[in-house]
Amino acid sequence: MKLATLDDGTRDGQLAVVSRDLKTAHVADGIAPSLRAALDDWAFIAPQLDVLYRQLNEGKARRPFDFDPARCMAPLPRASGRVCGAAYLYHHELERRAAGAELPAAWRDEPQLARAAGDGFLGPRQDLVLAREEWGIDFGAELAVVSGDLAQGATPDAAHGQIRLLLLANDVTLQNLVADERAAGLGLLHAKPATAFAPVAVTPDELGEAWRGGRAALPLRVVWNGNPVGTLEAGEDMAFSFPQLLAALAAGRKVTAGTILGAGVVANRATRRHTPGYASIATQRWQETIDGGEAVTQYLRFGDTVRIEMLDENGKSLFGAIEQTVRPAV
Repeated sequence: MKLATLDDGTRDGQLAVVSRDLKTAHVADGIAPSLRAALDDWAFIAPQLDVLYRQLNEGKARRPFDFDPARCMAPLPRASGRVCGAAYLYHHELERRAAGAELPAAWRDEPQLARAAGDGFLGPRQDLVLAREEWGIDFGAELAVVSGDLAQGATPDAAHGQIRLLLLANDVTLQNLVADERAAGLGLLHAKPATAFAPVAVTPDELGEAWRGGRAALPLRVVWNGNPVGTLEAGEDMAFSFPQLLAALAAGRKVTAGTILGAGVVANRATRRHTPGYASIATQRWQETIDGGEAVTQYLRFGDTVRIEMLDENGKSLFGAIEQTVRPAV
């Protein structure tokens, strides 16, 4: 299934089913008022949503309408919890190497996780509004999953069965505040502004054979001011799968339905056949520092635009695109 949340003026929005080609949609509030409510009773609600989804794709739905991403909130406007993972170790290797250090061995042995704000998410067309350019505004293309209820101590196999939905995100970081907040022990309190999400959440089966081993083996494209800067393979260089990340999260406590778990900024190693580019500006700046002694690429400026999109096996948009412009706060 493909699901979206329409902005109806409420906190959680109005649940809608979206066609596979992202062209039409159908309100699903007769089944569940919101995606948040659907996740709370997924075993009962999901089959009903699936029936409507099939009708929509077959042209048999009663009241379809043209799907407009600009009407969408984040698919899950507020989560039960949000956790950031570090599955793409190459991203963090570059950061350490640029600082003249090595990645701690523990990072390779078990997933590293950090709590993040689970509210105030942005829709796919909402501007990124910030007060200062000098904070080092950086985009971050990331995949995330939405979990069902997961018992404490759950195995990766059990966690795999509780992955309800996949999301595409722009996990924005204010890079020039990161070091200061880490030194102050604030846990990136201000360095992580609102995250934006693509308009549609998808169930894992929508990926077909590209959903392998709890990873999405599909290309991710990032465009900055109209210029492609990254074409990355999300299934490659991912040291820990989503089930492994979820199991690590559940090691010490129950995971509640509606929890969003991100895998971190996607990062691929360059090969002889493929130079992937980057999914965050920091990745590029760290590489420049390693290669030439200093970073050259500047962070986002007011008026800059960012587009993030993932393509399915047929080259079609899977989640719809995130398209944001950076604006100054008034």
